[in-house]
Amino acid sequence: MSRSIAYTSSPLLASPTPVWRSKFIVAAIALAFAGLAGRAVYIQVIENDFFQRQGEVRYARTLELPANRGRILDRNGVILASSIPVPSIWAIPEDVDRDPANLKKLATLLGMSLVELNKKLEDEDKSFVWLRRQVDESVWRDIEALKIRGVYQRKEYKRQYPEGEAAAHVVGFTNVEDKGQEGVELAFNKDLGGRHGSRRVIKDRMGRVVEDVGEQIAPVDGRDLQLSIDSKVQFFAYQTLKDAVQLHKAKAGSVVVLDVQTGEVLALANYPSYVPDKRQNLSGAQLRNRALTDTFEPGSTMKPFVIGLALNTGRVTPETPIQTAPGRMTIGSATISDSHAHGVLSVTEVIQKSSNIGTAKIALQMPAREMWELYSNVGFGQKPQVPFPGAVSGRLRPYKSWRPIEQATMSYGYGVSVSLMQLARAYTVFGRDGDVAPLSMLKVTGPVKGVQVLQGKVAQDVRHMLHLVTGPGGTAPKAQTMGYSVGGKTGTAHKVEGRGYADKKYRGVFAGLAPIDNPRIAVAVMIDEPSNGKYFGGDTAAPVFSQTVQQTLRVLGIAPDMTVKPQVVTDAVEESF
Repeated sequence: MSRSIAYTSSPLLASPTPVWRSKFIVAAIALAFAGLAGRAVYIQVIENDFFQRQGEVRYARTLELPANRGRILDRNGVILASSIPVPSIWAIPEDVDRDPANLKKLATLLGMSLVELNKKLEDEDKSFVWLRRQVDESVWRDIEALKIRGVYQRKEYKRQYPEGEAAAHVVGFTNVEDKGQEGVELAFNKDLGGRHGSRRVIKDRMGRVVEDVGEQIAPVDGRDLQLSIDSKVQFFAYQTLKDAVQLHKAKAGSVVVLDVQTGEVLALANYPSYVPDKRQNLSGAQLRNRALTDTFEPGSTMKPFVIGLALNTGRVTPETPIQTAPGRMTIGSATISDSHAHGVLSVTEVIQKSSNIGTAKIALQMPAREMWELYSNVGFGQKPQVPFPGAVSGRLRPYKSWRPIEQATMSYGYGVSVSLMQLARAYTVFGRDGDVAPLSMLKVTGPVKGVQVLQGKVAQDVRHMLHLVTGPGGTAPKAQTMGYSVGGKTGTAHKVEGRGYADKKYRGVFAGLAPIDNPRIAVAVMIDEPSNGKYFGGDTAAPVFSQTVQQTLRVLGIAPDMTVKPQVVTDAVEESF
């Protein structure tokens, strides 16, 4: 009791408290509550969207649900391109264990330097960074064994190309985002790619999904694409071309194989090539689809079209004699010549011997307009109707500007430029009895209707002439194919360099048909800058034609139309160019 009395009698407790002080304290507390209430209203009502976004940035993610890209198949269902799931490595930078030894091992497994890895981990986005996209499963297993905190994997689709470099310029390739970049992958990207879906989720700090929010949109897979390409024909054509380019120490080469009946592209190959899913150190020379993007002066392969036109208009017959002596001809201030003085040749022999003089004399009998129309009708000067990136139209000047010397040189392939695909398609006019087939990169069922350009009898007469080119006394006996009759035309042309022609740089070309009486395929071959002593089309391109024809017809199940016997190859008549 005495202690209680002592406290009550204390001067501090006994003195009266000012009223204003208690009011001030109450007012301060009320003001604080008002501030908190105002802040709550501001956050939850006025600026709710901003803070909601900030929260979502930290915890909510929109996950892309990738669509499975469609497969690319050859005409028989063989896979040319397909997608497989592979791990991609990512990290949460602020969570990554920075143990130097482990980071060094991680960098080695990812195929990068430690400096590069650290730079990625210092990214401004501390919640997500890609370390390496689309690695092998074994790489992820090794990384997982390191047990580095903050490093994870996510499944993505990676494109595989089983046919490798042989079909590279046909199928093309995709980038790491699975978007087509070249070839069929680019041309049909929309069909192959499908449509990605999405899923809105909330993740914890470990990257684990803890809750779905919002509506999930399912992915739509891309559709499979069946090409006209035959993978076996493609492989044989590519390998034969590669061997020829290496044998002749050439700069490059291309080959195109078409089905005469349907216009389908059975093979399209270029060398040098590349492996589509291993594109390290890829060069422009490897990437170029030369059969479609490169143009060249086709040389004597143009002569059958001029002869066909002259036959079609009744100006000559196959037996009409043409005086080619003395092997030289002056037009204006220019002189053209043959490799040899042949004297009088029939129109058939003009093709067989590849006479520039004979062809030019026949061409100059016709109006320039007629030649231009024929060239245009078979597809020269026009972009091939195939959905390929980079396909070119070549060069065919308006006929009104042609001078006589230009009309003469255009008759044997100078002054006009074409792509190999254009040349192969143009030769279908002789294989289809006068009409030209539309091209297709997709599988076609049944024959197709073309555009009639020459009379059927004329096309058959020219086929006979082309057959003689590959026989004794012709310019291309090396085009002969064991078991099958063939016909075609050589072409050898100086390469354009600057404003003129290079003295010792050539392109050897051969285009032809087989079997010759009832053609099923048209094949065109170009060898660019052979430098091993031989450069004529009959020596460089014709053998590629021969081997490609034989393999292709066997693959297609075409029965031999000749008795199989040892091939007799005589010396070729030297071609005029």
